[in-house]
Amino acid sequence: MSHPPAHFSDRERFSDRDRDVAVELIQQAYADGLLSPAELEQRLELALTAASLHDLRPVVANLPDEMIRIFSTKGGVTRAGDWHVPRRLRIDSEYGKVRLDLSRAHIPYTRIDLELWLEYGGAKIILPAGASANTDGVRIGWGKVVSKEASRQSPGRLHLQITGELPYGRLTIRAARSRHAS
Repeated sequence: MSHPPAHFSDRERFSDRDRDVAVELIQQAYADGLLSPAELEQRLELALTAASLHDLRPVVANLPDEMIRIFSTKGGVTRAGDWHVPRRLRIDSEYGKVRLDLSRAHIPYTRIDLELWLEYGGAKIILPAGASANTDGVRIGWGKVVSKEASRQSPGRLHLQITGELPYGRLTIRAARSRHAS
């Protein structure tokens, strides 16, 4: 049996935000190729007309809603090689550096939401060829964001939507270097 995403727990109170989250999950599942156009239309109608969480839960019960959180106070965070990238990832780091190499990672989605909350450390993100990254949601203080990669998603290609805060750190985004045999 499928379980609803974490946002839709056993609580009964229902808000506009609950409905918005359901619609976002449905739209993302469609964008990720998990729903047909007919199923998208059907689920959206059910979500928009739901009268309670009881009505809303089954509409999103089998949709992915994984949020992985990584915390580090003094050490760094590195993910590279063949690793599973969740659809939603949040990294909180006080002093360490963050390095995410997505070039050989297993990524079953076309969009990843990445939240970075880095007090003094910086982050480097290495994208696979053809991927894009939007950093408009990143607040910086004394640090800076450096990216020469596209900020708009190309159809069928991976897109990172990056949000968060880097008061003193630097965020660098670059494409993976190609490996040419000599």
